[in-house]
Amino acid sequence: MSADTAVRPRRNSLRPAWEEKPTLLGQFGKGTILTVVVAAVLVPLWVVVITSLSSEKTINAAGGYVFLPREFDPTAYVVIFSGGQITDAILVSTVVTIAGTALSLFVTVLAAYGLSRPGTLGHKPILFYFLLTFLIYPGMIPSYLVVTGLGMKDNLLALILPTAISAFNLVVLRAFFMSIPGELYDSARMDGAGELRILTRIVLPLSKAVTAVIGLFYAVGYWNAFFNAILYIDRNDLQPVQRVLQQFILAGQSPSTSGAAIAIPGLGSSVPPSLAIKMAVVVVTIVPALVIYPFVQRHFTKGVIVGAVKG
Repeated sequence: MSADTAVRPRRNSLRPAWEEKPTLLGQFGKGTILTVVVAAVLVPLWVVVITSLSSEKTINAAGGYVFLPREFDPTAYVVIFSGGQITDAILVSTVVTIAGTALSLFVTVLAAYGLSRPGTLGHKPILFYFLLTFLIYPGMIPSYLVVTGLGMKDNLLALILPTAISAFNLVVLRAFFMSIPGELYDSARMDGAGELRILTRIVLPLSKAVTAVIGLFYAVGYWNAFFNAILYIDRNDLQPVQRVLQQFILAGQSPSTSGAAIAIPGLGSSVPPSLAIKMAVVVVTIVPALVIYPFVQRHFTKGVIVGAVKG
């Protein structure tokens, strides 16, 4: 054995502890923790879905929430989609979410791109203004006076414009835009491309991941929002679904529907229990996020985290 070999440390001794193969106890602990976390998420969802599909007899026998399915009764979902306040609320939430997400993405992308380019007009004061909102946020009364003063009371715009742009999303998107090599901008300008062409042909195609994540943040925020509806919306036909659900929970009674008894082929005519309707509304409110999330989840690490680190 040479002297070199004798004094050279083994490679395994230089590896950090987290790169070592986990022990049997460690694997068991990780599996247990993962199982508990998954159960904590799935069990409440299971109870909500099963309760929404249960008959009044089953709910009464279980004393409330149902864990084990017994009698299948989809009457609550028929009530929701047969017209009335809940159907209107779902339509309002869908319109607000689609229109609000599109507007918020449009404004955020333009603002982030402008603030990511050094030397733009009013770059530092505008950026400081956005960053100031992390520390100072207007209170409820000033916001109410501004919205009502602009004539947006009992208007769907009151559910969109006050939250049209998020300073956090703007900072994340701006950081990602700044991470794009400046040589791409220079070569595009040498080819005669303007700022709008650079944004649409170069920046946005390179930023699909972070833009998709920011869009998901906005969409989930609009879909779950209800406080602005409490402040600015008094008409029942303009209430979003989250506000209707909140009213339902506080009042302890079912929202108005188009009929009392619902006839379903093979199940006869029945009136769904209020708890089943409540759980059915909860299911309807969480389904859009569950459907969209798997298509955007793969962009999280690539998008937001990379953008934030590089910025």
